[in-house]
Parts: sequence; C-alpha cells; structure tokens
Amino acid sequence: MQMKIRRMDHIGINVNDYAAAKAFFLDLGFEVEGEAESESEWLDTIIGLTGAKTKFAMLKTPEGGAKIELIKYYTPPDEQGIQPSAANTLGIRHISLVVDDIDAVVANLKKKGTEIFSEIQQYEDVYKLVYIRGPEGIILELAQELN
Repeated sequence: MQMKIRRMDHIGINVNDYAAAKAFFLDLGFEVEGEAESESEWLDTIIGLTGAKTKFAMLKTPEGGAKIELIKYYTPPDEQGIQPSAANTLGIRHISLVVDDIDAVVANLKKKGTEIFSEIQQYEDVYKLVYIRGPEGIILELAQELN
C-alpha cells in the first residue's frame, strides 16, 4: 500500500527573540491558536535532546491551512546561533505566503525596517512576488495572485 499524505500541518521555526518573531507574524495577519511552555522527559524523547525547556506558539492564518510553530529553546542552547543564509543556501530556505495586497504589505514592512530582497516582481499574469527577511533571518516569499 502506498503512503498518502493527508495535509501539511505546520512548519516549526526555532527563534531566539520569541517576542519579535511572534509580533512579526501577528503583524502579517497570523492569529495565535495556542501558546505554552514545555519541559518533560516526553519532550526530550520526541525531539532527541536532553533537558529541553521550550516556549512555543502555534500561529494560524485566518483562513486555516498550514500553521507556523514558533519555538524558543531555553535549554539546551544552540551554540552556533543564527546562521545568515541566502535564497540559494541548501535546505529549507523560505516559506511562501499568499497576501491580498502585496504593495500595502511591503510598504508596511519597509516602514518597520524589514529587509526586502528586491522590488516587487510580476511573474507572467499569475503572481506578484517578493522575498523578505524577517526576524531571526526567516525568509518569506510574499505572493499576490493576479486572477
């Protein structure tokens, strides 16, 4: 029997500045679905670490679909810290979000000092697109459907 994926549930993003990352996503229109702290043997077993203590928030888009889980590890610390990456760095590199008015979203983000990779570009008659870098080096692709 072939395995079937039912849906994508969420994307986990580890952050140092939990408050800034949470504020960034809330400003984009995400909503808090839940928030908690965790520290247990069960958590250690699931994630393969010892002595883990975390704080996390599950954020959802207003229309549902995949969610973002922001995670702050109090312990153990990540000794390497945030590693800046470019759009072509190997591995998971960006999250794409569909927005209603990309020009307004980008203007608001620019006012707040968010790094914008380029001006908004149009892909055929399908999308307007732009890459931005949020807190903690998180790369987002913003897309506005044109049809």
